[in-house]
Amino acid sequence: MKNKKISIRSYPTDINSSFLKGSSKAPPKIMEAFNSESTNKFSENGLNLGEKKIWSYYDSSTIPSGEKGFQLIRNSIKNDLDKNYQCISLGGDHSITYPIIDAYHDYFKNLNILHFDAHPDLYDNFDNNPFSHASPFARILEKKLSKRLIQIGIRTMNKEQQEQVDRFKVQVIDMLNFDPNIKLQFNGPVYISIDLDGLDPAFAPGVSHPEPGGLSTRDILQIISNIDVDVVGGDIVEYNPKKDLNNITAITAAKLLKELMGKCLIKLFKYPWK
Repeated sequence: MKNKKISIRSYPTDINSSFLKGSSKAPPKIMEAFNSESTNKFSENGLNLGEKKIWSYYDSSTIPSGEKGFQLIRNSIKNDLDKNYQCISLGGDHSITYPIIDAYHDYFKNLNILHFDAHPDLYDNFDNNPFSHASPFARILEKKLSKRLIQIGIRTMNKEQQEQVDRFKVQVIDMLNFDPNIKLQFNGPVYISIDLDGLDPAFAPGVSHPEPGGLSTRDILQIISNIDVDVVGGDIVEYNPKKDLNNITAITAAKLLKELMGKCLIKLFKYPWK
């Protein structure tokens, strides 16, 4: 436990994006907002993330295409987990979640995934690409890499993806039935995947697939805060700086990063504000 810290990994790839490219430019923009002097480094649960000894940032300048790129992601995550680090990854598009969870499965056999998104990302083969950013959870579930997938914020469900929901027994909390006071119960560790288009465009305009009627930043933060089991990692994906307005989405992503870090680490510190 003494070595436990956060490893922030940059995976700047949008090769599996289906509509607009641009999310490959996201990680440095998010880290710039995270390190800005406009705010301090205290998470809402009182953890001082200004202490560099409890986190490190690793910038992958390029990610190769295809299986070579996925293997690079797997290996880097496994390297961190071998050191008892918890990993938070910055995309890039949502395709990165599949190799990340593939790596996590070697360490967490009973992993739950909490997924915030406007889209289920369960297509079996989107645009003739089974590894599309619209398909990562199909790959994860068919390989049985997670025992439970909960999706929150969905508002684009179609027949094909509903069939996948039924096939894999995914728990979907769509926006039509969303309760901001929801408290989820988990049996086992949780990995959190945040696609920024799960947020309403008012809070995150800088995405390639904006879908009105979404979550607020506070909705996501409150749900994460209410989790009462270990959060062992996460990712923040699909930020497209080319579509952003006044860096609103970068600032929001940085806030989500800070609170994910705080949630992952809080149990290690009896008095986090010190």
